[in-house]
Amino acid sequence: MIKKLCLVLLALFALNIEAQEGTVSPYSFYGIGSLKFKGTVENRSMGGLSIYTDSIHLNLRNPASYAGNNLKTYNEESRAVKFGVGGQYSRTNLKTSQGSDTANSTTFDYLALSIPVGKFGIGFGLLPYTSVGYKLESDIEVNSETLLGNQYKGEGGVNKVFFSLAYQLRKDLSIGVDASYNFGKITNSLIEFSYDDDGNLLAYQSRETNTSELSGLNFNIGLSYKPMITDKLQLVSGVTYAPKSNIVSRNQRIFSTIVISSLGQEVVVNEIEADLASQNLDETELTLPSKTAIGVGIGEPRKWFVGTEYTFLKTSDFSNRLFDANPNSRFEDAASMALGGFYIPKYTSFNKYWKRMTYRAGIRYQNSGLKINDESVNEFGISFGVGLPIGKVFSNANLGFEFGKRGTTNQNLVQENFFNFQLSLSLNDRWFVKRKFN
Repeated sequence: MIKKLCLVLLALFALNIEAQEGTVSPYSFYGIGSLKFKGTVENRSMGGLSIYTDSIHLNLRNPASYAGNNLKTYNEESRAVKFGVGGQYSRTNLKTSQGSDTANSTTFDYLALSIPVGKFGIGFGLLPYTSVGYKLESDIEVNSETLLGNQYKGEGGVNKVFFSLAYQLRKDLSIGVDASYNFGKITNSLIEFSYDDDGNLLAYQSRETNTSELSGLNFNIGLSYKPMITDKLQLVSGVTYAPKSNIVSRNQRIFSTIVISSLGQEVVVNEIEADLASQNLDETELTLPSKTAIGVGIGEPRKWFVGTEYTFLKTSDFSNRLFDANPNSRFEDAASMALGGFYIPKYTSFNKYWKRMTYRAGIRYQNSGLKINDESVNEFGISFGVGLPIGKVFSNANLGFEFGKRGTTNQNLVQENFFNFQLSLSLNDRWFVKRKFN
């Protein structure tokens, strides 16, 4: 196991070399940022399906996955301890009706461990929940010249530490619950550029900086039902529900007079902190919307699987943000649909490695729940991936590739054409082995 953990540390180091912000999406300007965690690499390679569970891969979106049947390979003694880590590299082309640009980011996605305890299973880990990373500019007219008006910048996000408990009610039915502690910091700033009558930039500019420190709990309940319907075919189904919850936001607002250097650096001349307490804005609550997902599929264990999943997120409940966004923006209820599956030519093959590999593919469509200028921001993605067996105890490396589009150029919005490369390690080992000899 130590060698495997060393491999994990090397992978984390490789994923974070020259890492930038967790997102480069201008849509992270809204709410508490862009949703960062969309499942493990195995999930995302199948269009984001969270209904499929097995004994050697983590499924961090359905807590019922931590319980399950013992492996016959281990003489029905126990399941493996599962350890997973993943990250991704993203390349995004940002396109408007007036031009385009390209941005890259490299991010850590999750770190988690699952431990079997009889019919119970426990899991815990760390993952980024949302991410903020944008730089937006608006133009103004001065003496018939188009000049820079306002500049918006944001960074930060919300992370999540979770603990999960699952129980196997019977051989084909498991239930589980996640308890998550959300925490993070988001900083948004606005510079209002001012000019003289001749269109020359004034020496001193004004900047408003809003900082929110977020914390709070939320829960996720899951159910997994996987009966055999014939000798070979298995029905796979799952349901998850996360009720509406609140997180506390401790806020600070600072007004600054700044000077922009020739290198573009912002030098603070003086600053003053706003009295948010008098407006009851120093500590506010953000409502995180409820989420429901339901899916069903069919397949032959250790051979193939195909399934579909529908997710509904009541984003219209999101409320109370300190830093006001575009007044022409609002949140509506979000929904997504995914279709995907996998194929393993022959998992017991010893002389042909490619036959033991897992081939995955999927497609998804999502309404993000964000509506700007009466235009819904939708997302579409096509994904595929491969699982590469490593080691001796069902451990594997997983590679995922996704191409997609978010947003539109209509109504002066931004269209994001993205390519994501994902890498994860799913490591398995036995920690609890019955002694066969005294």
